[in-house]
Amino acid sequence: MELIKSLLPPNSHLQSLKLDCGQLNDSSIELLLRPSLQELCFHNCADFSGKLLSEIGSRCKDVRSLYLGSVAEKRGRAIHISDLEELFGGCTQLEELNLMFDLSLFLRHNFARVWALASKKLTSLEIGYISSVMVTELLSPNVGPHQYPNQIRPSILPAIQKLSLAVDYITDTMVGTISRGLALLTHLELRDAPLIEPRVTFDLTNSGLQQINQHGRLKHLSLVRSQEFLSTYFKRVNDLGILLMADKCANMESICLGGFCRVTDTGFKTILHSCSSLYKLKVCHGSQLTDLVFHDIAATSLSLTHVSFRWCNLLTNHAIKSLVRNTHLKVLDLRGCKNLGDEALAAIGSLCELKMLQLDNSDISDVGIAYLQHGIISSLVSLSVRGCKKLTDKCISVLFDGSSKLELQELDLSNLPNLSDNGVLALAKSRVPISELRMRQCPLIGDTSIMALASMQADDDRGHGSNLRLLDLYNCGGITQLSFRWLKKPYFPSLRWLGVTGSVNRDIVDALARNRPFLHVACHGEELGTDPWNNIDSSYMHDYEELDELEQWLQEGEWESDDEEMEDAEDDADVVVE
Repeated sequence: MELIKSLLPPNSHLQSLKLDCGQLNDSSIELLLRPSLQELCFHNCADFSGKLLSEIGSRCKDVRSLYLGSVAEKRGRAIHISDLEELFGGCTQLEELNLMFDLSLFLRHNFARVWALASKKLTSLEIGYISSVMVTELLSPNVGPHQYPNQIRPSILPAIQKLSLAVDYITDTMVGTISRGLALLTHLELRDAPLIEPRVTFDLTNSGLQQINQHGRLKHLSLVRSQEFLSTYFKRVNDLGILLMADKCANMESICLGGFCRVTDTGFKTILHSCSSLYKLKVCHGSQLTDLVFHDIAATSLSLTHVSFRWCNLLTNHAIKSLVRNTHLKVLDLRGCKNLGDEALAAIGSLCELKMLQLDNSDISDVGIAYLQHGIISSLVSLSVRGCKKLTDKCISVLFDGSSKLELQELDLSNLPNLSDNGVLALAKSRVPISELRMRQCPLIGDTSIMALASMQADDDRGHGSNLRLLDLYNCGGITQLSFRWLKKPYFPSLRWLGVTGSVNRDIVDALARNRPFLHVACHGEELGTDPWNNIDSSYMHDYEELDELEQWLQEGEWESDDEEMEDAEDDADVVVE
């Protein structure tokens, strides 16, 4: 709290504030909220109550963009419908609103009434979780609950162009209501994660797909059924539904379909041949998608730049050979396509504009990786080969031989049983400016790797290991308490996310977390650097931003406390070991 006070002195010209609020609560509201603010982005607000919403409404009346994550998720905290009402009543200039927490907790009979107060200038809305019934009631132009027949609700959210929702079930009724009620809609992203197999009245069918894009403005569509809780799919949608949808989606630029298990090559080919402006295509769990979809892709006028086929297990090298005829591909996500091998990499190696490549759990080997060395490796910003079990240390030395200047910032080497400290030593010697390195579940990775990374310096380095902002070492077999001595200052000054196995020594892990208060230490195997609510996955690539001066200052002067507490924990651990 004292640090925040020193960073936020009185400033009547402050317009934008972005903050991780994981260590803050209601007591900091008065310090954070200023009348001059036009953009607010607060992540990890679990220890705040609904008072945060109401106070934003009363103190920040000129705010245009608002992001609130995980509000009141901590036990004992609560949000009342009156808090939401005061937020909408005060922030009449809102244009973009992201409420990344559970809105289904509000009572339904007041919910639609309160949303009628929302800014008429609101063009973008994202909600972390809400029930499909509440969405339908919210957007329905008919008589609302507890209203007299002559009380017709005014149009809700009339200016909305972008809508992103995570719901319990994607249903025909909800899709139809959205499509009819939001006349200016250009972006629609819907994701559900059913707890039980949905009945026909609570599911999406061919009829629902036919209702999409009734006003003809839609450019970006994402419909995803997550497997988070249950292995379930859109079983009531087949090729006919895709054909009906495609008739109204000829101008679509981005399509994401997840969990459409009954859609075959016929349906997917319809999309490719009907949507001539399409540049982003994503299919997840396309269990009937085969190489035939791409057989005549050269006959289309498509110029795809972002492509993702996650867990499409029937795809082979032949599909990739056809796909790479889109020479301007920038993002290629082939995670879970287990039949792809070295021939696919040979084809991918020709994509000189590729920025992101994800090949998790594929059948590639060190030989295939070599195809990337003289082609795309110099353009790649992100590479993931997680779970490619044929890869060895040789793939590191092949990729990072120092023959070209690399832009790589993210590298995922997790679950590689043959990756050892020797591979990491080769990586450290290459001086590649990696900011995110994941090596979880690598049994041969040990303390030597940590020492090598701690000593690693890039050409423009500010210190030992200074480029790394994320390091995931969860369940690496050779990590001992010795590694934690290299995780202290002055090593890894930029590190913000660290994944380790808590059982190495809990006291040392806890001491490290206290010693470096800006470092998020994860010990339970959770994926690092992700927002649990931000998983609709509407985009394929984020912008890579340089550190601003404030963040650099924070890193360089990070809590100049001594290391006595951590040293004590290490000494205690030494005694136990002895």
